[in-house]
Amino acid sequence: MENTKGRLVAGSHNRNEFVLINADEIGRVTSVKELSGQICQICGDEIEVTVDGEPFVACNECAFPVCRPCYEYERREGNQACPQCKTRYKRIKGSPRVEGDEEEEEFDDLDNEFDTGSNEHRDPQHITEAMLASRLGLPTNASGIRVLEMGSPPLNPEIPLLTYGQEDVGISSDKHALVIPPFMGRGKRVHPVPFTDSSMSLPPRPMDPKKDLAVYGYGTVAWKDRMDDWKRKQNDKLQVVRHEGDSGNNSGDDLDDPDLPKMDEGRQPLSRKLPISSSKINPYRMVILLRLVVLGLFFHYRILHPVNDAYGLWLTSIICEIWFAVSWIFDQFPKWFPIERETYLDRLSLRYEKEGKPSELAAIDVFVSTVDPAKEPPLITANTVLSILAVDYPVDKVACYVSDDGAAMLTFEALSETSEFARKWVPFCKKFNIEPRAPEWYFAQKVDYLKDKVHPTFVRERRAIKREYEEFKVRINGLVAMAQKVPEEGWTMQDGTPWPGNNVRDHPGMIQVFLGHDGVHDVEGNELPHLIYVSREKRPGFEHHKKAGAMNALVRVSAVISNAPYLLNVDCDHYINNSKALREAMCFMMDPTSGKKICYVQFPQRFDGIDRHDRYSNRNVVFFDINMKGLDGIQGPIYVGTGCVFRRQALYGYDAPIKKKPPGKTCNCLPNWCCYCCGSRKKNKKGKSKDNKKTTKSREASTQIHALENIEEGIEGIDNEKSSLMPQIKFEKKFGQSPVFVASTFLEDGGVPTGATSASLLKEAIHVISCGYEDKTEWGKEVGWIYGSVTEDILTGFKMHCHGWRSVYCIPKRPAFKGSAPINLSDRLHQVLRWALGSVEILLSRHCPIWYGYGCGLKPLERFSYINSVVYPLTSIPLIAYCTLPAVCLLTGKFIVPEISNYASIVFMALFISIAATSIIEMQWGGVSIDDWWRNEQFWVIGGASSHLFALLQGLLKVLAGVSTNFTVTTKAGDDGEFSELYIFKWTSLLIPPMTLLIINIIGVIVGVSDAINNGYETWGPLFGKLFFALWVIVHLYPFLKGLMGKQAGVPTIIVVWSILLASIFSLLWVRINPFLSKGGIVLEVCGLDCN
Repeated sequence: MENTKGRLVAGSHNRNEFVLINADEIGRVTSVKELSGQICQICGDEIEVTVDGEPFVACNECAFPVCRPCYEYERREGNQACPQCKTRYKRIKGSPRVEGDEEEEEFDDLDNEFDTGSNEHRDPQHITEAMLASRLGLPTNASGIRVLEMGSPPLNPEIPLLTYGQEDVGISSDKHALVIPPFMGRGKRVHPVPFTDSSMSLPPRPMDPKKDLAVYGYGTVAWKDRMDDWKRKQNDKLQVVRHEGDSGNNSGDDLDDPDLPKMDEGRQPLSRKLPISSSKINPYRMVILLRLVVLGLFFHYRILHPVNDAYGLWLTSIICEIWFAVSWIFDQFPKWFPIERETYLDRLSLRYEKEGKPSELAAIDVFVSTVDPAKEPPLITANTVLSILAVDYPVDKVACYVSDDGAAMLTFEALSETSEFARKWVPFCKKFNIEPRAPEWYFAQKVDYLKDKVHPTFVRERRAIKREYEEFKVRINGLVAMAQKVPEEGWTMQDGTPWPGNNVRDHPGMIQVFLGHDGVHDVEGNELPHLIYVSREKRPGFEHHKKAGAMNALVRVSAVISNAPYLLNVDCDHYINNSKALREAMCFMMDPTSGKKICYVQFPQRFDGIDRHDRYSNRNVVFFDINMKGLDGIQGPIYVGTGCVFRRQALYGYDAPIKKKPPGKTCNCLPNWCCYCCGSRKKNKKGKSKDNKKTTKSREASTQIHALENIEEGIEGIDNEKSSLMPQIKFEKKFGQSPVFVASTFLEDGGVPTGATSASLLKEAIHVISCGYEDKTEWGKEVGWIYGSVTEDILTGFKMHCHGWRSVYCIPKRPAFKGSAPINLSDRLHQVLRWALGSVEILLSRHCPIWYGYGCGLKPLERFSYINSVVYPLTSIPLIAYCTLPAVCLLTGKFIVPEISNYASIVFMALFISIAATSIIEMQWGGVSIDDWWRNEQFWVIGGASSHLFALLQGLLKVLAGVSTNFTVTTKAGDDGEFSELYIFKWTSLLIPPMTLLIINIIGVIVGVSDAINNGYETWGPLFGKLFFALWVIVHLYPFLKGLMGKQAGVPTIIVVWSILLASIFSLLWVRINPFLSKGGIVLEVCGLDCN
């Protein structure tokens, strides 16, 4: 197939079309690593695979996971017993004999038993090659050993050796560090790969084993222990296989570790939990329990003391209060175990980035989604892309995919300009280590950039790059202006070819590789990350599932082109504010102890451009700094749609790896009769363990290498546990009919098939983004982003947690991502409406957490949080009813509570104090200010009385009647200024319910006070409770009132009209009800004056 030469690739698999318009040579070979899947419990390294293809087992009694180097070291210099069951280690075939070993009769292993080292086929190098080659199916050489290209590095001359027999006069006594065992025929490598170097011959040195090591100048015992720890690490758990043919020649790369002094730090955990201090969390839990008790007393009093003359008001209030209590329980108890986390980026570098060697950090595919450039300005998207390309991460490990679901040529051209500017911007960012790396926000910082960067080179280059960025903005804005008027015949490209996406609803799939192909470097000659434009195919009659469908298309196309094991998705207006954000996520994902069970790492959302008072609670800090920390202590935070790093295997619908329980101890210390009593039970356990092993194998992703021939012909002939348990037809039913994509799902560590050309991969990429690819598959049901709701984020995270995965909440000191938020009232209400509508759709679907996912890996408190996230729109009905009660009470002279006794006063006061105490302690351990907490409370009432109610009605109409309704927003007026958008008034029907509540409560207050003035001081006592109730509603709706007033320059006419209309209606009702007159009518008295 012809080379694509960096041109745009468009086509339709269904129509058998493949057009080269404008893509590049992106096919690359990625090494695949052979792992056994088990971790040594002593050194933390992977346990190697034996010649028979099975993991190495040191102890046959309890199967405690120990790697071979630790096993041999324990037998040679330790207590020669298993660390768990204390059973003495038996000699395993291939290991040297030690004192105390019994005579073996089941196998003949004289060569290895005494380590003669002369047999070529018993050489550890051949054994290692046979072990890996038998697992990978590599070709064999003339001697019968399969060829594996593995470097055989020379010994590091900087680390000395000490041998028996004769002292090396060239080594000073103060530098001796390592003792070579007497049974080794040759010097052992300081970097102990499982084979020796036949070219090395070291002079012996005499030594008396009974003497202390310090006598010979070997250093301290601590240094020797440190060297032993270092040696155990060197049995590399990642055996790199280079696909360079079958020559089998050693490359001679140096495998010695130059970071020996830092090894202890590099082996430490990459993150840790920071529990909330007991001085804060214990009082918090006590207050919650006390609040539960007070709630019980409160409802006991309220239910047993009805108001007979206002029974309807009393019953309504009781129902509302019970619902509020239930909602509080669902919201409160998931915050029972709040935690914080801390990452260690230096340990991540020590572990996976060694000087002079390629980085071992995992690759990451970054997804940016956009639809309409009119609503999502291309300049904002360009800044997000630039911040991704300049991230502090190895360039060959990052690929940025931009999904243009609107197939807009404006987005395509803007991305082309962005790729050109990135060649100048990326080296500037990395050279001077600036933050943030989105140019718009970097240059907008109101800081003195000369404060720390006083070098003239920085000043000169900063001014130059700023001029370049201003010119870049002019070009982008010029494209935006040009796109305002679409030609009648549609857009055409520079070569005269019609733009394939002229018809937004009917166009082929398009892929363009802007950066990452051969010959495209930055201005300093360095490589750049991949930048790939993707627009999936759309045809009439197909369901495209909006953002969730676009994200699933990116999952598939990225699996074909780069197939990174981890994915980051961000909205087009969320730029990377912390260039080390990806490293922060990898501290959790790549942690060897806890990383395997993590499905995603969620970062909090932070925003720019919000007014200082945050009138409409756009920052949402109560949710991100309190609720999410609480969830992190259970099973992890919920997915919020952006700023989240995923494990690709978790998105494929696989279950989380099951943590194996430690095997039971042997009964060596128990009487024999106990063994006979427990015999049948042990057999049952063995049967269960075998079943568990099969289940585990079927769940774990394999790391097999798939040749291109095998991939193109299907998945036949692949030696893989999954493929043996699940035939090809099941894979196609789950993932779709793309053998290349199906084969990529087996590669847990990522990588693309070897030998694949760019043209073949791009043709397959066009196939997987075709509009009918997902038909009759599990995409959107069990695989990828889940369909069925406009808030696909909650549903997707919920399904992952149901599969047993856990998530992690990462809050770096510098915010990882920042975005823009709607700051005017109408736009904010519509945003909340969309979120609430998605929750209603989930509530009415089969994936509702109230009844879905029992018997799986979802924890009860995590389920509470998901239930709370889907039922909260139902609170709008009792909230509106409760906010109406004060006005009704003031207008009728009735109240929802009878005359209050001393006991009732104490209960009410205790309830208010417990509510205040809970909030205050939450603010303390969450680090939330009282202003942010109060804004959140206010907008809970505003959103609940407007957006949540309309979402509930719209969701019911959509799900039950199939009727879709939209609430349009119309801009009415605007002002210039820094926060001009804050004062823009946009009329929408969402404003009607809260405005009505506000007006009737104000009227109720006026009427109640007037009546008290007319009737004297005796009526003021009962009035205080009603006034407090009404003022509570008015104060919560105060930001709404400010939003209606605009910039206080004048009240909009629409507000005046609605106010007069509603006031007139209530005035007429007031006259009709006339509550202050007795029900028996007007009492007429005889006039005392004689008028005659």
